[in-house]
Amino acid sequence: MKKIVFLAAGLWCSSAAFCQQTISGKIKGGNGKIIYLYDDNDNRAEDSLLLKADEAFSLKVKSAGKAVFALILQGNDQPMLFTSGKENIQVTSDAATFPVAQSFKGDEDARAMQAYQQAFQPLIAQAQALNAEAHTINGEDEAAKNAFRKKAVSFGNQVTKTGVAFVQQHPHNIASIWLMLNELRNRVDPQQMEQLFTSLDKPIQSSKYGEAISQYLQAARLNGINVEAEDFTQNDVNGKPVSLKSFRGKYVLVDFWASWCGPCRQENPNVVAAYQKYKDKNFTVLGISLDKDKTPWTKAIAHDGLTWTQVSDLKGWSNAVAVQYGIQSIPANMLIGPDGKIVARNLRGEALNAKLEELLIQ
Repeated sequence: MKKIVFLAAGLWCSSAAFCQQTISGKIKGGNGKIIYLYDDNDNRAEDSLLLKADEAFSLKVKSAGKAVFALILQGNDQPMLFTSGKENIQVTSDAATFPVAQSFKGDEDARAMQAYQQAFQPLIAQAQALNAEAHTINGEDEAAKNAFRKKAVSFGNQVTKTGVAFVQQHPHNIASIWLMLNELRNRVDPQQMEQLFTSLDKPIQSSKYGEAISQYLQAARLNGINVEAEDFTQNDVNGKPVSLKSFRGKYVLVDFWASWCGPCRQENPNVVAAYQKYKDKNFTVLGISLDKDKTPWTKAIAHDGLTWTQVSDLKGWSNAVAVQYGIQSIPANMLIGPDGKIVARNLRGEALNAKLEELLIQ
């Protein structure tokens, strides 16, 4: 699960002052709350305002260049996304249902991004429900775990299908490359990602988002299928160093996750099921956590029944192995063969089981 990152892309006006775009509107029930216009690339608000009853707000995009920005309402963890452009944006919403917009006016790209977000709202609600359900499942209840596993796989497929469709339908929109970077990168394989990338308009490919995707694709080629995986060493929960090469001779699923990552916790039952089914057939799992705090990490290991080796340097997104392998969002994984070469990447749900069955069931 990647933190929301909004990067400013290539300039298309001669000065920031000339390019300033206004975001204005009203939010019913927002009295006394602060609304922020946010560009997370600099970890700062572009503009903010204390809302007053029945009064309109007006905020300015101060960064030049096409990018994806967000309106964030105090007390609400979901942003309202939009693409910057030459045309000002007008929006009305309700604090109770934010970030759903009751009305939205902007240029074609901004409207397309808003339509995508509106269509995505049911999936967000589904993700929240799955996160809550994941914490209630008894580790010994196989029926409940199997039912949850099917829900999680279905959810992941819907997210991927929705995102890919948007990119294919909007090759000219900066939002497409943003979605590839933040939603699709670890949901589709590098080959499909490259196909999507080359289908985009050249200015979109050369944006800052596009540069990040290019770096990802380059790393994927270096660490691609049938390429020998680079060795690494990190400490396990007891402080003992564990190296990747120590697993040579086995199929090992290198699984990047974190205790705070909802989609990771949703996927864990699938990994547990695969481990239990194939652990006696020359297969194991090596978990790499992007946690910063040992306590929630070890609690999640126990709660989710992750009985395989777990390592971490407790540096969050700066985890050395995650950086080494270009991991930008989680969950993510790679299946490495007995010869140390990468067999597959980002296998989830039934895809993981199918691949292991193909390799291990003779």
